[in-house]
Amino acid sequence: MSFTVKIEPSGHHFEVRPGETILEGALKHGYAFPYGCRNGSCGACKGKLLAGEVDYGTDRPRALSSEDVAKGIGLFCQAKPRTDVVVEVKEVGSSAEIDIRILPVKVHKKEMLAHDVVRLFLKLPDTERLPFLAGQYLDILLKDGRRRSFSIANAPHDDAFLELHIRHVEGGDFTGYVINTLKEKDVLRIEGPHGQFHLHEGTDRTLIFMAGGTGFAPIKGIIEHALAEGLTQPMNLYWGVRDKPDLYLRELAEKWANDVPHFHFIPVLSNPGPASGWTGRTGYVHEVVMADFPGGFANCEAYASGPPVMVNAGHAAFIERGLPADRYFSDAFEFQRPVSKV
Repeated sequence: MSFTVKIEPSGHHFEVRPGETILEGALKHGYAFPYGCRNGSCGACKGKLLAGEVDYGTDRPRALSSEDVAKGIGLFCQAKPRTDVVVEVKEVGSSAEIDIRILPVKVHKKEMLAHDVVRLFLKLPDTERLPFLAGQYLDILLKDGRRRSFSIANAPHDDAFLELHIRHVEGGDFTGYVINTLKEKDVLRIEGPHGQFHLHEGTDRTLIFMAGGTGFAPIKGIIEHALAEGLTQPMNLYWGVRDKPDLYLRELAEKWANDVPHFHFIPVLSNPGPASGWTGRTGYVHEVVMADFPGGFANCEAYASGPPVMVNAGHAAFIERGLPADRYFSDAFEFQRPVSKV
């Protein structure tokens, strides 16, 4: 049996399934509660329990004192509703409200998605979690003081690992190190989350997602967040790459399209080779988007991520066709190419 959680003072509400904590339900439905460790140790997710009953299992969590309980304080990363509940908590409304932290991470898994794209799953210490908004990025801090920025490719509700998609840049020493040398169980230092690129909720407008290359990474996180939240407006993913093998997670995007009636996936190749046998859309991805919206973009929101030339071309073209400037959200990837020893 599911229970309803109502949030004060916002008035938002959501359903929590059996076995889910209040925090898990909130993140899955797109409500950004403050949190830290997610294991009951830090107390960052405390808030008031105004009505209803919750269950903590056999032992009270370490971060919840008997005085807290007497005052009606709940620890939402551990609290499982036993009834409908009303909680009081300050929701995180923007990226500026999330603390930027420096943390160690261990490479839990490394896998090649394409000949030049590697996916890393990074594991934080057991007592830590990194709150973030879908679409934000983190910096990997190098020993010589340099940093390299990569988008987080998973959604906040699925944060057991931090997922990165890293493309090898010709002449890029760090991306070459990741492809050729970095091993599972190696330790890195990260700082984050950073960035203003995230889903802006609360409308029923048609959503256009335009990714170029590994610009798919933050778009993936945003889409997974939107689908978990149950958004019902039309969603259109346009993914532009050079050739068919560069669609490195094509099966995932096709699954979204097959499973969700209002989700559409349009891959676009700019230079398909003869061996690809490609019969789909070709050309510049922003031009394909424009061709599919001959009436313009007045009732749309656009999210663009990838090479600056693509992001900038889309910005100019979509606004000229009626998209309000404040509804074009973008993350342009500026690649860093200095060669030096890692």
